[in-house]
Amino acid sequence: MLRAAAALLSRRATATMDEVARAAGIGRATLHRQFAGRDALVRALEELGIQELEAAHDRARTGEGPADEAVRRLVAEVEPVAPLLSFLVTENQLFEGDQQNEGWARLDARVSDLFRRGQEEGTFRIDLTPAWLTEALYGLIGSGAWAVQDGRVAAKDFQYMIVELLLGGARRSVEK
Repeated sequence: MLRAAAALLSRRATATMDEVARAAGIGRATLHRQFAGRDALVRALEELGIQELEAAHDRARTGEGPADEAVRRLVAEVEPVAPLLSFLVTENQLFEGDQQNEGWARLDARVSDLFRRGQEEGTFRIDLTPAWLTEALYGLIGSGAWAVQDGRVAAKDFQYMIVELLLGGARRSVEK
């Protein structure tokens, strides 16, 4: 049910609960028994998204090897959940007030640590903070997901375009 909701809302963020129920192949009453309303559904999707993103980090082994190669692996592992991430980061209610899920802070820390490591290795620019590079990565993944869904970018180009743009701007240039 959650995956069907994620698939629909990733394509149409304003879909109604009735449309979500239809997409999941269940009745509206069944959906409302599971989730009291849209906010509860979005919170459940948030939890699913955080779990999926943490699993992607684990599979990418971001603590191993050169940082730029770890970024490449991370983008490859995140690609399947990019549409859900794109939807979640536009849901302002998830990032307001004191009810923010701690999972976002864990994810941010893992990505920032990767960029910080790249800076310490001399691979990434030090004038761009790890927090900014983290936000840039999320933004590129979200934009890339929307562009693929819209047909403006070929799915096969998703990883390449994100990694090349991000690393092209993040790499430290060697001055001669």
